[in-house]
Amino acid sequence: MRLEAVISFYFGDNSVNNLVDELKKVGSNVMLAYGGGSIKNNGIYDELMKILKDAGKNVIEFNGIMSNPTYEKVQEGAKLAKENNVDFILAVGGGSVIDCCKVVSAQANMDEDIWELEIEKGGSPSEFIPMGAIVTAFGTGAEMNNGAVITNEEKNIKGPLFGAFYDFAILNPKYTITMPMKQVVSGSFDALSHCMETYMGSPPEKQIYLMR
Repeated sequence: MRLEAVISFYFGDNSVNNLVDELKKVGSNVMLAYGGGSIKNNGIYDELMKILKDAGKNVIEFNGIMSNPTYEKVQEGAKLAKENNVDFILAVGGGSVIDCCKVVSAQANMDEDIWELEIEKGGSPSEFIPMGAIVTAFGTGAEMNNGAVITNEEKNIKGPLFGAFYDFAILNPKYTITMPMKQVVSGSFDALSHCMETYMGSPPEKQIYLMR
Protein backbone atom coordinates (compact mmCIF):
# COMPACT_ATOMS: atom_id res chain seq x y z
CA MET A 1 0.00 0.00 0.00
CA ARG A 2 1.40 3.39 -1.00
CA LEU A 3 -0.09 6.40 0.75
CA GLU A 4 2.60 8.84 -0.34
CA ALA A 5 4.60 9.51 -3.46
CA VAL A 6 7.47 11.78 -4.37
CA ILE A 7 6.71 13.22 -7.79
CA SER A 8 8.87 15.77 -9.61
CA PHE A 9 6.96 18.32 -11.68
CA TYR A 10 8.60 20.24 -14.51
CA PHE A 11 6.68 23.20 -15.91
CA GLY A 12 7.50 25.62 -18.72
CA ASP A 13 8.39 25.92 -22.40
CA ASN A 14 11.67 24.04 -22.00
CA SER A 15 10.48 21.56 -19.38
CA VAL A 16 10.89 18.61 -21.76
CA ASN A 17 14.65 19.09 -21.45
CA ASN A 18 14.37 17.56 -17.97
CA LEU A 19 13.52 14.28 -19.65
CA VAL A 20 17.19 13.90 -20.59
CA ASP A 21 18.26 13.74 -16.94
CA GLU A 22 15.32 11.55 -15.94
CA LEU A 23 16.18 8.99 -18.61
CA LYS A 24 19.63 8.57 -17.10
CA LYS A 25 17.98 7.01 -14.05
CA VAL A 26 16.17 4.22 -15.91
CA GLY A 27 16.99 1.09 -17.89
CA SER A 28 17.38 0.77 -21.63
CA ASN A 29 13.92 -0.54 -22.58
CA VAL A 30 11.39 2.30 -22.59
CA MET A 31 7.71 1.93 -23.46
CA LEU A 32 6.37 5.03 -25.21
CA ALA A 33 2.60 5.07 -24.62
CA TYR A 34 0.18 7.38 -26.39
CA GLY A 35 -3.32 7.63 -27.82
CA GLY A 36 -4.70 8.01 -31.31
CA GLY A 37 -1.62 9.52 -32.88
CA SER A 38 -2.16 13.28 -32.54
CA ILE A 39 1.36 13.58 -31.12
CA LYS A 40 2.66 12.52 -34.53
CA ASN A 41 0.74 15.35 -36.22
CA ASN A 42 1.85 18.13 -33.86
CA GLY A 43 5.55 17.22 -33.70
CA ILE A 44 5.68 15.99 -30.09
CA TYR A 45 6.37 12.40 -31.17
CA ASP A 46 9.42 13.34 -33.24
CA GLU A 47 10.78 15.54 -30.45
CA LEU A 48 10.47 12.77 -27.87
CA MET A 49 11.82 10.05 -30.14
CA LYS A 50 14.95 12.10 -30.74
CA ILE A 51 15.48 12.51 -26.99
CA LEU A 52 14.93 8.80 -26.41
CA LYS A 53 17.24 7.72 -29.23
CA ASP A 54 19.94 10.20 -28.20
CA ALA A 55 19.73 8.67 -24.72
CA GLY A 56 20.39 5.26 -26.23
CA LYS A 57 16.99 3.83 -25.32
CA ASN A 58 15.26 0.95 -27.04
CA VAL A 59 11.73 2.23 -27.65
CA ILE A 60 8.70 -0.07 -27.48
CA GLU A 61 5.56 1.72 -28.70
CA PHE A 62 2.19 1.17 -27.03
CA ASN A 63 -0.35 3.24 -28.96
CA GLY A 64 -4.05 3.44 -29.60
CA ILE A 65 -5.02 4.07 -25.98
CA MET A 66 -8.60 5.26 -26.21
CA SER A 67 -10.66 7.67 -24.15
CA ASN A 68 -12.04 5.78 -21.16
CA PRO A 69 -9.40 3.03 -21.53
CA THR A 70 -10.61 -0.54 -21.46
CA TYR A 71 -9.35 -3.38 -19.31
CA GLU A 72 -8.49 -5.25 -22.50
CA LYS A 73 -6.18 -2.39 -23.47
CA VAL A 74 -4.55 -2.50 -20.04
CA GLN A 75 -3.85 -6.21 -20.51
CA GLU A 76 -2.47 -5.56 -23.99
CA GLY A 77 -0.01 -3.04 -22.55
CA ALA A 78 0.98 -5.32 -19.68
CA LYS A 79 1.64 -8.19 -22.09
CA LEU A 80 3.76 -5.93 -24.30
CA ALA A 81 5.73 -4.73 -21.29
CA LYS A 82 6.40 -8.30 -20.09
CA GLU A 83 7.45 -9.56 -23.51
CA ASN A 84 9.91 -6.71 -24.01
CA ASN A 85 11.27 -6.52 -20.44
CA VAL A 86 10.25 -2.87 -20.21
CA ASP A 87 12.25 -0.90 -17.63
CA PHE A 88 10.32 2.35 -17.82
CA ILE A 89 6.98 3.64 -19.13
CA LEU A 90 6.69 7.12 -20.64
CA ALA A 91 3.02 8.07 -20.95
CA VAL A 92 2.32 10.92 -23.37
CA GLY A 93 -1.20 12.29 -23.45
CA GLY A 94 -4.13 13.19 -21.25
CA GLY A 95 -5.90 11.45 -18.41
CA SER A 96 -6.84 8.30 -20.35
CA VAL A 97 -3.28 7.51 -21.44
CA ILE A 98 -1.89 8.36 -18.01
CA ASP A 99 -4.53 6.28 -16.20
CA CYS A 100 -4.07 3.27 -18.45
CA CYS A 101 -0.32 3.20 -17.86
CA LYS A 102 -0.71 3.29 -14.06
CA VAL A 103 -2.46 -0.06 -14.20
CA VAL A 104 -0.19 -1.46 -16.92
CA SER A 105 2.75 -0.67 -14.63
CA ALA A 106 1.28 -2.83 -11.89
CA GLN A 107 -0.20 -5.65 -13.99
CA ALA A 108 3.09 -6.19 -15.85
CA ASN A 109 4.71 -7.21 -12.55
CA MET A 110 1.93 -9.60 -11.55
CA ASP A 111 0.85 -13.10 -12.49
CA GLU A 112 -2.52 -12.50 -10.84
CA ASP A 113 -5.31 -10.58 -12.54
CA ILE A 114 -5.27 -7.07 -11.06
CA TRP A 115 -9.06 -6.63 -11.38
CA GLU A 116 -9.62 -9.75 -9.28
CA LEU A 117 -6.97 -8.70 -6.77
CA GLU A 118 -8.38 -5.21 -6.18
CA ILE A 119 -12.09 -5.41 -6.89
CA GLU A 120 -12.89 -8.94 -5.74
CA LYS A 121 -10.26 -9.56 -3.03
CA GLY A 122 -9.65 -6.00 -1.81
CA GLY A 123 -5.87 -6.32 -2.26
CA SER A 124 -3.28 -3.94 -3.69
CA PRO A 125 -0.30 -4.40 -6.04
CA SER A 126 3.12 -3.85 -4.51
CA GLU A 127 5.57 -3.79 -7.43
CA PHE A 128 5.54 -1.45 -10.41
CA ILE A 129 7.44 -0.46 -13.53
CA PRO A 130 8.70 3.12 -12.98
CA MET A 131 6.84 5.75 -15.00
CA GLY A 132 6.98 9.32 -16.23
CA ALA A 133 4.18 11.42 -17.74
CA ILE A 134 4.22 14.10 -20.41
CA VAL A 135 0.88 15.89 -20.23
CA THR A 136 -0.65 17.01 -23.53
CA ALA A 137 -4.25 17.50 -22.38
CA PHE A 138 -5.15 19.24 -19.12
CA GLY A 139 -8.15 18.91 -16.85
CA THR A 140 -8.00 15.54 -15.13
CA GLY A 141 -4.88 15.95 -13.00
CA ALA A 142 -4.28 12.23 -13.57
CA GLU A 143 -0.54 12.67 -13.10
CA MET A 144 -1.11 13.64 -9.46
CA ASN A 145 -2.27 10.28 -8.08
CA ASN A 146 -2.25 6.52 -8.60
CA GLY A 147 -5.96 6.06 -9.27
CA ALA A 148 -7.30 5.11 -12.68
CA VAL A 149 -10.78 4.80 -14.19
CA ILE A 150 -10.93 1.67 -16.33
CA THR A 151 -13.81 0.18 -18.33
CA ASN A 152 -14.13 -3.59 -18.02
CA GLU A 153 -16.25 -4.34 -21.08
CA GLU A 154 -16.52 -8.05 -20.29
CA LYS A 155 -18.09 -7.32 -16.89
CA ASN A 156 -19.88 -4.18 -18.14
CA ILE A 157 -18.33 -2.14 -15.31
CA LYS A 158 -16.50 1.18 -15.36
CA GLY A 159 -14.65 1.59 -12.09
CA PRO A 160 -11.47 2.54 -10.23
CA LEU A 161 -8.22 0.59 -10.15
CA PHE A 162 -5.04 1.63 -8.37
CA GLY A 163 -1.60 1.31 -9.89
CA ALA A 164 1.69 3.18 -9.75
CA PHE A 165 2.45 6.79 -8.99
CA TYR A 166 4.45 8.68 -11.60
CA ASP A 167 8.07 9.51 -10.76
CA PHE A 168 7.81 12.78 -12.67
CA ALA A 169 5.47 14.77 -14.86
CA ILE A 170 6.34 17.29 -17.56
CA LEU A 171 3.78 20.04 -18.15
CA ASN A 172 4.65 22.13 -21.19
CA PRO A 173 2.04 24.75 -22.17
CA LYS A 174 3.03 24.53 -25.84
CA TYR A 175 1.90 20.89 -25.81
CA THR A 176 -1.51 21.56 -24.32
CA ILE A 177 -2.34 24.40 -26.72
CA THR A 178 -2.25 21.86 -29.56
CA MET A 179 -5.65 20.58 -28.36
CA PRO A 180 -8.83 21.44 -30.32
CA MET A 181 -10.93 24.16 -28.69
CA LYS A 182 -13.65 21.63 -27.80
CA GLN A 183 -11.14 19.71 -25.69
CA VAL A 184 -9.85 22.92 -24.11
CA VAL A 185 -13.37 23.78 -22.94
CA SER A 186 -13.99 20.19 -21.76
CA GLY A 187 -10.69 20.18 -19.86
CA SER A 188 -11.50 23.49 -18.19
CA PHE A 189 -14.87 22.23 -16.96
CA ASP A 190 -13.23 18.97 -15.88
CA ALA A 191 -10.80 20.91 -13.68
CA LEU A 192 -13.67 23.00 -12.28
CA SER A 193 -15.64 19.83 -11.50
CA HIS A 194 -12.72 18.35 -9.56
CA CYS A 195 -12.42 21.54 -7.53
CA MET A 196 -16.15 21.51 -6.75
CA GLU A 197 -16.21 17.84 -5.72
CA THR A 198 -13.27 18.44 -3.38
CA TYR A 199 -14.96 21.47 -1.84
CA MET A 200 -18.40 19.87 -1.47
CA GLY A 201 -17.40 16.24 -0.93
CA SER A 202 -16.76 14.13 2.16
CA PRO A 203 -14.12 15.05 4.77
CA PRO A 204 -10.58 13.81 3.96
CA GLU A 205 -10.65 11.06 6.59
CA LYS A 206 -13.48 9.40 4.64
CA GLN A 207 -11.54 9.57 1.38
CA ILE A 208 -8.23 8.06 2.42
CA TYR A 209 -9.02 4.91 0.42
CA LEU A 210 -8.68 6.96 -2.76
CA MET A 211 -4.94 7.17 -2.19
CA ARG A 212 -4.21 3.50 -1.52
